[in-house]
Amino acid sequence: MKNHSLNKMSVVSVLSAMLLQACSVQDDQLAMPVKQVDDVEQKIKSIMSTMTLEQKIGQMLQPEIRSITPAEVEQYHIGSILNGGGAFPANNKHASIQEWVALADEYYHASMSRKPGRTPIPIIWGTDAVHGHNNVIGATLFPHNIGLGAANNPALIEKIAQITAKEVAVTGIDWTFAPTLAVVRDDRWGRTYESYSEDPAIVKTYAKSMVQGLQGRASDAFSSNHIVATAKHFVGDGGTEFGDDQGNTQLSESELFKIHAQGYYTALDADVQTVMVSYSSWNGQKMHGQKYLITDVLKNKMAFDGIVVSDWNGIGQVAGCTNDNCAAAINAGIDLFMVPDTWKTWIANTLSQVKSGIVPMSRIDDAVTRILRVKLRTGLFEAGAPSTRELAGRSELVGSTAHREVAKQAVRESLVLLKNNNDTLPLSPELNILVAGEGADNIPMQNGGWTISWQGTGNVNGDFPGGSSIYQGIKDKVESAGGQALLSKDGHYITKPDVAVVVVGEQPYTEFLGDIQNLESLEFEQKNKKTLRLLQSLKEKGIPTVTVLLSGRPLWVNKEINKSDAFVAAWLPGTEGDAIADVLFKTNSGDVNHDFSGKLSFSWPGDACQSIVNVGDADYNPLFQYGYGLTYQDKHTVNLLSEKGAALLGCQLQSGKPKSPLLVDLTTSQWQVFIDSAAGQHTPVDHNEIITPDVTVKPDQTGMSVTANFNPNSQSTISIRSDELVNLLPYLAHNATLNWLVRVNSPFKGNVKARIDCGLPCSGDVDITDALQRNSVGEWQTLSIDLACYVPGTDLRKVISPFVITASDALSINLAGGSINIADKPADIQCAK
Repeated sequence: MKNHSLNKMSVVSVLSAMLLQACSVQDDQLAMPVKQVDDVEQKIKSIMSTMTLEQKIGQMLQPEIRSITPAEVEQYHIGSILNGGGAFPANNKHASIQEWVALADEYYHASMSRKPGRTPIPIIWGTDAVHGHNNVIGATLFPHNIGLGAANNPALIEKIAQITAKEVAVTGIDWTFAPTLAVVRDDRWGRTYESYSEDPAIVKTYAKSMVQGLQGRASDAFSSNHIVATAKHFVGDGGTEFGDDQGNTQLSESELFKIHAQGYYTALDADVQTVMVSYSSWNGQKMHGQKYLITDVLKNKMAFDGIVVSDWNGIGQVAGCTNDNCAAAINAGIDLFMVPDTWKTWIANTLSQVKSGIVPMSRIDDAVTRILRVKLRTGLFEAGAPSTRELAGRSELVGSTAHREVAKQAVRESLVLLKNNNDTLPLSPELNILVAGEGADNIPMQNGGWTISWQGTGNVNGDFPGGSSIYQGIKDKVESAGGQALLSKDGHYITKPDVAVVVVGEQPYTEFLGDIQNLESLEFEQKNKKTLRLLQSLKEKGIPTVTVLLSGRPLWVNKEINKSDAFVAAWLPGTEGDAIADVLFKTNSGDVNHDFSGKLSFSWPGDACQSIVNVGDADYNPLFQYGYGLTYQDKHTVNLLSEKGAALLGCQLQSGKPKSPLLVDLTTSQWQVFIDSAAGQHTPVDHNEIITPDVTVKPDQTGMSVTANFNPNSQSTISIRSDELVNLLPYLAHNATLNWLVRVNSPFKGNVKARIDCGLPCSGDVDITDALQRNSVGEWQTLSIDLACYVPGTDLRKVISPFVITASDALSINLAGGSINIADKPADIQCAK
């Protein structure tokens, strides 16, 4: 990648001065002059003069490789592609390095076609290489960001980024969607582990190191060892209410930038070439439609002249938009659109919008100028086909010994020692060691999400050639010194061990599927205390126990800490699990091998409901403070901790007082009836009858109710939806009921269910068949359902529809809204709390 012509945003001294001004974007000091490079800009103008509107719009697209062929890249003038989590050449998870390069070649040659009517422009391929080249079997996978934050070593971060860039370049790919610069303020977020810290200072420092490692420093000459970096997700993704993935961050502008934008200043100072927009909202408006922040602030005041890229179908969340139709996002300032599968209709819609004047041509030209600028700066026009580049196909570099040594260093420095009573650690390698727990010999658990597959699930140890589990590292260390290591997941043994190392933790997850919802507690293993039972059993037998926790966030583990003699937060260490043994065990001669050096970059919760605990808060009172972390020199005893956790619904019941009642009135603009198809389409029911293969819905003349006639085996549902999210949590604490006015028009045989829709992964529903059949056909009734019936399974903080009806057979029913209010009598349908 060519770096000698990269744009320097401003001198460091000016940038530092701005940061000291509390980073309010209203401060005139934020205006940073853009310094263009004449030869690049002249080339851009020359290329643009040859391009048609269709060619320009094609440059603004980024489909996913499972949804576009090289021939279509040529036909539609596509400028970028990506591979999402779980996408591989020929859908082969174990595709070879050569197969990755060959596919990159196919797309490249298609983009460089010189057929009549085409302007050859090299395609740029993006990938989520967020903790190493994590989509490729055999790559070196580093600790996730939360662990790197605990290491607090910017020089190490730059090395990690350099290695990641090399391994990505080996596969012929040009661009990674990293680093994530989120500053997480609520640990319930499913992406907490993608953040370096709750402290903006660490994120600020690491952003520059990571960008420099991936892209090279601005003074570097042309080098194929580097790839394009992405600062993401702009801005405020770590500050959403309830830690809700893709939720709403409510802050003043100065606070937004003081906390959540620090990493962007240093990333821009390091010449980051792309910025990805966040799924989240700022004060109720989706970032993908935020013209003020994207154009006025990022592009103009902060002088970012690279590519602003959308997130996966992120434009579809903007008000009035769909995944393939969003003039608002284009006009807001997004340049490159990650539309993974509906890209053909996006092209057609965008062409129409430009021709009609909805999207000005100047906006298209600005976007394409930025895309070409990055491609020229980074040397893509001179680089040639991926297979011809210096590192391409050099499979010996992927997962090389030298790369893994850096990963081992990162693992050792990321470990945080929370407890070490009676100097239990370090252990002698000559002992008889029992290694237990679900994570002991489980490399997928060590890696977490964003690992080969999107969620990091469906993997086995064999998918990590060259990697090592924690047990394997202990076994090698102990057996080489004459000791013994027994692997027993459930802790059973024949000969009593001298000590037990128990490795436990969270299963892999990412994004919204990792959000802690429903019971809203950070308590580890809320439903099944198998780890606690294992630790209790070992304690009763007098076996000293070291617990190693694999997790993507701090968790409430007071009970587990109490049952352990030593306790280590290992986060998600990646493929090099054997490095943990380097720290847990002494050398063969009895000396400390590697001491603990990691310090908490996230405060550790003091109770199960303390998901928001950040250094600097007025009520700051964690169990272990930010920066805490013991070493072998510390003689610190952790006394027995409180074991009072959150009772069922305990955290939810702290959600405030409800407004009572909440009326669901179909005659108001807030509420509307929809037909929801199995494919996820939501068709509003206005004034006319709507007929689908599954259901017919007809509103009455007053607008107060609708008649829904379900056909047998219907795959659709009927829902009453709000124009904004509704928080029902406060009602839960007051024994609230959902009360719906319904009328069954004819006898029915099938089952009828009512659920609450809060988006994925909502799953709870209630069978209302018997309640409907208690009343006479043709008579209106108030059907009341205990709100607690929907817990767990439903995230009551963000309800889209409180009433969704499904029927397994033919059903004719009238719906007329209802209310949600504090119960004054038992509900028709009750559930145990």
